[in-house]
Amino acid sequence: MSRPVPDTGSTGQPGKPTVLCLSGLDPTGGAGIQADIETLFACGCHCLPVITSLTAQDTGNVLRSQAVAADLLRAQIQALFDDIRVHAIKIGLIDSINTLNLVAEVIADYPQIPVIADPVLKAGGGFRFGSDELIAAYCRRVVPGVTVLTPNTDELNALCPAEADPNSAATTLLAAGCRHILLTGTHAQTTDVINTLYHPDAPAESWTWPRLAGSYHGSGCTLASALAAGLAQGMSVSEAAANAQAFTWHALQHGWQAGRGQALPDRRPGNNQPNRAGD
Repeated sequence: MSRPVPDTGSTGQPGKPTVLCLSGLDPTGGAGIQADIETLFACGCHCLPVITSLTAQDTGNVLRSQAVAADLLRAQIQALFDDIRVHAIKIGLIDSINTLNLVAEVIADYPQIPVIADPVLKAGGGFRFGSDELIAAYCRRVVPGVTVLTPNTDELNALCPAEADPNSAATTLLAAGCRHILLTGTHAQTTDVINTLYHPDAPAESWTWPRLAGSYHGSGCTLASALAAGLAQGMSVSEAAANAQAFTWHALQHGWQAGRGQALPDRRPGNNQPNRAGD
């Protein structure tokens, strides 16, 4: 694929940082590509949305998914790279091997662009997107090109089923080439939520957040997109991770009940202040 063009608009002045989002379409608007768009807008970035999969789902579970044809995805991505400078890439739902192969090709062609990957393997209601073969290919072809992987504990276990604990699993993925892992503790049986950022050559960092009542549709998408926004804006991984957690926690705190299932995050900028962890 072509190299990115300079970061200027029609006036020749610098514009917003842009994030290429490769995500599924969630008709509820709580997760997937709309979560990416809302989060990036609230965080001061512009989303370049490319839909990898069409889904039938409600706020409780996914009913069906259908991957978008890889040749159409390729044409969309190529058109964007030919025209717009991309500052970060956010990867969401990948539910076919053809999509996975294309995503792996894109991140290999642009190693200078930070990649944030949310390994969407299973819906909150239990629907499973990927087979064991697809998960294995994800670990082999996508994970080595990722700047920050953002699994929850269930997703980490699915990616590294042979490992006995999260620290061992994180070590395995870092050894495979993933540069950082932000492990979220929302699925762990702890009083508070403890999120841990693993580095290949430095001690892990942890943040503790009050556990909110209920469950939320699109929390992982929100976190990954907010982290992508930080990296697109030139933040360090640690600063971007801290800001992304704060943004996500406040969006969940203001979540609202649209349907009969999980609550939807409210990602309006005014609901997400302060936007730095610990403030």
